[in-house]
Amino acid sequence: MAVVETEKREHVFIITLNRPEARNAINGDVAEGIEAAIDAFEADDDLWVGIIASSGKVFCAGADLKAISSGDAGRLSTKRGGFAGIVKRERTKPLIAAVNGAAVAGGCEIVLASDMVVAAEEAVFGVPEVKRSLVPAAGGLFRLPRAVGPAVGMELMLTGDPITAQRAHDLGLVNYVVAQADLMDKALELAGRITANAPLAVQRAMQITKRAMVDSDEELWKASTDAMRYLGGTEDFKEGPRAFIEKRAPVWKAK
Repeated sequence: MAVVETEKREHVFIITLNRPEARNAINGDVAEGIEAAIDAFEADDDLWVGIIASSGKVFCAGADLKAISSGDAGRLSTKRGGFAGIVKRERTKPLIAAVNGAAVAGGCEIVLASDMVVAAEEAVFGVPEVKRSLVPAAGGLFRLPRAVGPAVGMELMLTGDPITAQRAHDLGLVNYVVAQADLMDKALELAGRITANAPLAVQRAMQITKRAMVDSDEELWKASTDAMRYLGGTEDFKEGPRAFIEKRAPVWKAK
């Protein structure tokens, strides 16, 4: 049984963590599996949006402590992706986290590395590392306060206490909170709303939006101009107005 499973649904690529017996904790095999899945996602021009999900009742409990105690800690990160093969990975395509249960420690950092979040009502989010004399060093220290604001980010960081899915939604970390049974349907619905749009435009918009909180306006103006210049040379740039004039749905080629 693969610890990371993948599935293609038209233009959507689903990555599923599949270690429910270990609360989907990250060991070397999972980290390598996630990295390989992202490699496949990025390499396939017909895949435009990804979803990362988990089997069982827990999204991800973070690092596998058994792997660490056995001396296998080095495999929990990959050269390209960092922890879990994802937190430092440069991606060009949007990734939705479908969070079915607890996303804590490194599991929360996987969520923070994603671009959008759909959460089940039972989901909780937290970075409890300080309770064990650690810090969330896989992106949580800076991504969490960016996502929920500096004051709440500081509280979550220093107390190590989790928050509910609804609280995470109210703070802006989560896009949608739904019943457990509706989780994947909602994630796929959100993915479908994105794949209805021109994929290259979506990718450029995502890349610049992710920089909005850290780059200067001058850098962002240049990036915006460069994005329009790039899109102006693509086939899809011509297809959009043509489809509007012909009163039909556009047929995107990602070219």
